[in-house]
Amino acid sequence: MTNQRINQSTNQPSQKLRLQKWLAEAGVCSRRQGEAYIQAGRVRVNGRIVTELGSKIDPAKDQVSVDGQPVRRPAQEHIYIVLHKPKGYVTSCRHAGHKVVLDLIELPERIYPIGRLDQESTGLLLLTNDGPLHHRLSHPSFDHEKEYEVAVENPISDQELKQLAEGMPVLGSKTRPAQVSRLSGRRFRIILQEGRNRQIRRMVRQVGNRVKRLKRIRMANIRLGDLPEGAWRYLTAAEKKKLLKGLEE
Repeated sequence: MTNQRINQSTNQPSQKLRLQKWLAEAGVCSRRQGEAYIQAGRVRVNGRIVTELGSKIDPAKDQVSVDGQPVRRPAQEHIYIVLHKPKGYVTSCRHAGHKVVLDLIELPERIYPIGRLDQESTGLLLLTNDGPLHHRLSHPSFDHEKEYEVAVENPISDQELKQLAEGMPVLGSKTRPAQVSRLSGRRFRIILQEGRNRQIRRMVRQVGNRVKRLKRIRMANIRLGDLPEGAWRYLTAAEKKKLLKGLEE
C-alpha cells in the first residue's frame, strides 16, 4: 500500500525551544547555520537582536525574524503510522542497550508508540504525534479491540480455550471475557478489550502452557494485513477517519 500522509493541524502546549532549533524546524536553515546566523546578529526576537546561542523562545508568544523577515513554522501535521514490529525490539522511544521500534522509522517529526508489544512479540503497532488519540487508545477505559494470533508450546484443549475466553485471575483481578477461536492444535486467535502487562502470556501460563509466538494483527479498525515485518506505512484516509470517528462515539 502506498504511504499516505494525512494533513491535519494540531494544537500542542507551548514550550521553550532553543532559538537555533526553532530556526531549523521552521525550515530556515540547519541548526549549525542557525548558530552562525545568531552569532552574526542576523536574528531578532521580539525586535531585539539575539547573539547568545543558549537563548530560548516560546514559539507561541515570541516573534522571530532573520534579516528582517518574519519566521513562522508551518502547522504541525498529525502523523499516524502502522509498524509491523519484529521480534527483539522494545516498544519505547529509547531504551539504553536495546533496539527500539523508533529505530525502524526515519522521520524528522517526534512520534511515539500507542500501547506496547513486549520484546518477544511481533505485529501491529500504532505510532503517532497526536496526543489526544494516544491518550484515548492507551487508556484502559476505552474498549477498543486488539486481536492476536498465538502459537503455544503444547496442544491446547477446547476447555482451556474456554477458560481463556471466560477470563481468569491475572495481576490481582479477573480478566475480562475475550473472543477466542481455534486455528489449529497449537494455535488460536484471541480478541481482547484490555491490555494488561504481558496479559496473554500470563493467561496461557494459567492453563499450564507457554506462548511460543505472539502476533498482533489488529487494533481497533486498523489491520496489519500483508505489511512485511520491520516495514511501516501511514494510515490511509479511510482508516484514519474511521479510527477518529470511533473515538468520538
